[in-house]
Amino acid sequence: PKGIINMKTKSLKTPAAPTGKYDAAEERAENIVGSRIAAARKLRGLSIASFTETLKEYGVELTKGAVGKWETGETVPSIYQFLAACSALDMDDRLSSYKNGFVPELNEEGLKKVEQYKHDLICSGNYRPVPKISQFIRMIEMPVADLPAAAGTGNLLDDGESCEMLSFPEDRVHPRADIGIRVSGDSMEPVFHDGQIVWVEKCEELHPGETGIFLYDGKAYIKVYGEQEPEDNVRDDYTDSYGTVRPQPVLISYNSEKYDPIVVSPYTPFRIFGRVLG
Repeated sequence: PKGIINMKTKSLKTPAAPTGKYDAAEERAENIVGSRIAAARKLRGLSIASFTETLKEYGVELTKGAVGKWETGETVPSIYQFLAACSALDMDDRLSSYKNGFVPELNEEGLKKVEQYKHDLICSGNYRPVPKISQFIRMIEMPVADLPAAAGTGNLLDDGESCEMLSFPEDRVHPRADIGIRVSGDSMEPVFHDGQIVWVEKCEELHPGETGIFLYDGKAYIKVYGEQEPEDNVRDDYTDSYGTVRPQPVLISYNSEKYDPIVVSPYTPFRIFGRVLG
């Protein structure tokens, strides 16, 4: 009748079975997975015992007998155990080799050469995949001294007034840092390098052995703080009214073969600017 549309129901056909389809029952009966695992293990020169130990690194805790049953076909690994075995035997990129009828493109010698080439590429470090950034990186601004603290010859440090504000990933900045200072020179090699930014916590006192930033005779230094018995000619200047002798500061370079210690004179302006944070 007019206004009514006749609909014909389409018949649903069952897809024809593909030729050469995978038959799990047949594959298990022929122990394809077990025999492939055994072949890959032997190719890498692993005994069942050593293979069992290797699997522990992948989170699979089994006895030597249990792993041996995989190869004989008495049992089969779980999917997670199977993936661990593939990783341990470096077979994760050739899963098709676990199917019946698989014919490798290379013989055993060729496969060994491929493995060696792959190993060389990995060791070179030039072909590692770039990891995806999975989290937001928080940036923070920190003052950095424009004029570097002298690790060798000495330069004026403007006490933080002449600084530029730079952005750094939060996890790259020490939580106690007040300022960043660029190292200049090589007197603190090999620990601190020319041009390196060190994080500094402002303070007025240091313990012997700590690395600090010092203002001495109008110059700025990054040195290890040390103390010694005062020299005879200045001993009175380090002796208080009670007769107590205070130690005389010494600024020490890591590169001691090239730079002598700087013995601080009591007649020259000296101030501890801050502690270098590790």
